[in-house]
Amino acid sequence: MRNTPTLAPSNCQNCPRRQNSLLGCCQLGELNLISDSKSFQVYQKGQVIFHEGSRVNNLYCIFQGKVKMTKTGGDGKAQIMRFTREGDTMGYRALMSDAPYACSAVALEECVVCTVPRPDVLSLIESNPQFTRALLRQLTDSLNDTETRMLHMTYKPVRERLAGALLLLHRTFCQDGSNCSIPISREDLASLIGTATETASRLVSEFKEEGLIATKGSKITILNAATLTQISTQYD
Repeated sequence: MRNTPTLAPSNCQNCPRRQNSLLGCCQLGELNLISDSKSFQVYQKGQVIFHEGSRVNNLYCIFQGKVKMTKTGGDGKAQIMRFTREGDTMGYRALMSDAPYACSAVALEECVVCTVPRPDVLSLIESNPQFTRALLRQLTDSLNDTETRMLHMTYKPVRERLAGALLLLHRTFCQDGSNCSIPISREDLASLIGTATETASRLVSEFKEEGLIATKGSKITILNAATLTQISTQYD
């Protein structure tokens, strides 16, 4: 039986994700204004939340679920850039630069996503210095993460990249630190580490034989995070 999504509260003050998001910097009056104008939508697995190249109209706040951010390469294939989860915001870079979305956002599972209209976000930027500083920190962290990932893609062997990607996925999907199962296709895993699907599948099988992970269908469970960390940092 499919789980029924937990719908986002109508009032942002009561949102359990607020303190882990940009809206945690907002005052009571600002939260009331956002609550009046925001909306939410349920997205099914594989559904596109917004498309690369489309016009920016909203800031997106993830209330429930996980999302992959993808960018189309020169070969027409979608490359995974990063993952977002509950409490994260999306679309802020394009909103700040008044440019089209640089990536597409695709639901990895059933998601509930709130949308805050662009004029309200711009008003917060102008009136709330704490919100603006938090937004700038988020922009900086995102750029740093992108630079680090591109550097690793340049000089790290695929085996090391896979170990690092599995640890990243574990942090994204298993927020309480438990050994939960990570639902990711071999195609998405290959896209994340920049290799062929066949290569990703072969390395996953090797890690399984070494007792580092367990697999069941497309789901992966990490069994030995310490060894994966050692593998992923060999070239740091």
